[in-house]
Amino acid sequence: MARDFSLWVYLSKTPLLWLTVTIVVYLLVDAVSRALGRHPLANPVLMAVAIVGTLLVATGTDYQSYFEGAQFIHFLLGPATVALAVPLYENRRLVLRSLLPMTAALICGSVVACVSAVAIAGFFGASRVALVSIAPKSVTAGVAMSISEGLGGDPSLTAVLVILTGVIGAIIVTPLMNALRITDFRARGFAVGLASHGIGTARAFQVNPVAGAFAGVAIGLNALLTAAIVPIFVSWLVR
Repeated sequence: MARDFSLWVYLSKTPLLWLTVTIVVYLLVDAVSRALGRHPLANPVLMAVAIVGTLLVATGTDYQSYFEGAQFIHFLLGPATVALAVPLYENRRLVLRSLLPMTAALICGSVVACVSAVAIAGFFGASRVALVSIAPKSVTAGVAMSISEGLGGDPSLTAVLVILTGVIGAIIVTPLMNALRITDFRARGFAVGLASHGIGTARAFQVNPVAGAFAGVAIGLNALLTAAIVPIFVSWLVR
């Protein structure tokens, strides 16, 4: 027992431990999701977060220690986002033909995502910090946290809200679009990318490559527009 405990103490201080755990857990839950036919409820991100979170609590590992090991994955978020340009280029003609409806959807989606979240939270008496933190919830994590921090919000709270938004969107998008009888994968992909950023985009790619390409377009455009409108709407709504 003493030898096992000493081994665990050594491994827990090794940066590669939590990186390895994160990758292995995700590969396992992705295999489960694939075996279940990519059912919306079998979301790999949701399952991986639950398992890794449980391991952190069970081992008494604080977030800072975990992040020191898993920060390489955080670094890869940048290249992964840039890599979305590949399917975008492959579907460039289809994207160019859809510019007008995409622009209208972008403006409506960005404004509604920001205003509705802040207004509802304000109605229930949320603090100013919470209101600022929730405003950019539909943007990819890196951009959302920067917006939140710049406006005096809590970046950690924003990260949690971003993940929740992405997971919920990835789970409900397919049954919701089917219920609404929306069959155009351009519209389905753009909608989930606009509302649920990277996690929703991953789900879109699982369903259809065209949907994934349009979801990738929505992520980039929404990040730009949200960075511009959030400071305006937050100052007005908070006041």
